[in-house]
Amino acid sequence: MQKKPDKSNDDLLEMYFRQIKNFPLLTFEEELELSKQILEGDIEALHKLVNSNLRLVIKIAGLYSKNNGSILDIIQEGNMGLIHAAEKYDYRKNVRFCTYASWWIRQFISRFLSNKSRMVRLPMRKEEALRKIQYTYHVLCQTLMHQPENSDIAKELGISVQDVDSIVNMAAGSLSFEQNVTDDESAANAIDIHEDYTYCPERNLMKQISIDSTKRVLNKLKDRERHILTYRYQLNGGERCTLREIGDKFDISPETVRQIELRALKKIRGHASELRECMYVEAI
Repeated sequence: MQKKPDKSNDDLLEMYFRQIKNFPLLTFEEELELSKQILEGDIEALHKLVNSNLRLVIKIAGLYSKNNGSILDIIQEGNMGLIHAAEKYDYRKNVRFCTYASWWIRQFISRFLSNKSRMVRLPMRKEEALRKIQYTYHVLCQTLMHQPENSDIAKELGISVQDVDSIVNMAAGSLSFEQNVTDDESAANAIDIHEDYTYCPERNLMKQISIDSTKRVLNKLKDRERHILTYRYQLNGGERCTLREIGDKFDISPETVRQIELRALKKIRGHASELRECMYVEAI
């Protein structure tokens, strides 16, 4: 039997749409000014930045709402991500707020849907322990460069292997970190249990801003200068080339390559402040 649409939810959604349309959109300059005020503790500025971007949450929430329950719940969670983004937004990064906030909105919605889809609800203490296990799992994946065993996680957290096994099994039946995932259903469970709590939207965003800013500066150079710096400093993701290897590519001497490199570096020193402002910093 087909489920009838909830008219009350539709009415609430329509009312909400009408309300948020009253908040004007902001210019980039207005966003930067509000960011300065927010960093100084101005709550009114925070409310203004959030309210002016509520339509962004609706746009993103619509991408997640199909077959995922109430759109109102998803919008509410997205709004939490928007508030978080407004609190952390830094005008010195020189990036539009909608670009920055989109990462946090998606992150909050994704975690909400992931937790909602879990079949087993854990007590608060067990839920917190699971979060620590998930976080440690991903940290160890990065430090050990391979999938950690439950014993590795237990040692890192200072708890017994039995405790780790018990919490993981409570959350997802008999699935363990060492179990091989072969079918689609098991893969989905593994993703849920191994949710990456080390992921940070801001880290990815600032890395991309740094890359884009570097490309903009390089585009101000002559073609040969840009290509030589790209080869010398692995800007294309490949291996760093020697002066001789680059000389062979351009049919010039290694000394000529060196002179072109120095000339190009001297040119981009004038843009050092721009690159320094957008430099990617690891920890948040």
